[in-house]
Amino acid sequence: MRALPQPGEIGIFDRSHYEDVLIARVRGLAPRRRIGHRYGQINRFEKSLVEDGVTVVKVFLHLSYEEQRARLLERLDNPDKHWKFNPGDIEERALWTSYRRAYEIALERCSTDEAPWYLVPADRKWYRNWAISKLLLEHLEALDPKYPPGDFDVEECRARLLAT
Repeated sequence: MRALPQPGEIGIFDRSHYEDVLIARVRGLAPRRRIGHRYGQINRFEKSLVEDGVTVVKVFLHLSYEEQRARLLERLDNPDKHWKFNPGDIEERALWTSYRRAYEIALERCSTDEAPWYLVPADRKWYRNWAISKLLLEHLEALDPKYPPGDFDVEECRARLLAT
């Protein structure tokens, strides 16, 4: 809650509260019952955001197994990308099937009318970028954002400024 954007702001989160139902499920860090309960908590939280006027746009970037391997190899082969590489990624990649199932369950249980998931193929960055841009543009146009009105007398300020 503390990290949420204030009214009029836009925030971007990377998985945030979904880690509880992904890593915990795959790594067996919590009992299945607690993980099952967490889906409901996530849905109630997102529903409360929507009820408070927040637009929630959840995008799942689907990267194929082959493309993930290619990107990890690129990070190893290019010294400028070493900062992006984590040796732990190799261990996590070995659990691909388990992560895939955990994501499928999370997407099924947490795609609601209030906060649906949007699945975007991400192997081709140009397409990923276009799809996300289009999706965000549609949501921004629906919001029809406006600059806040000034809380001062425009004509009085104009007259004062011209008098200087």
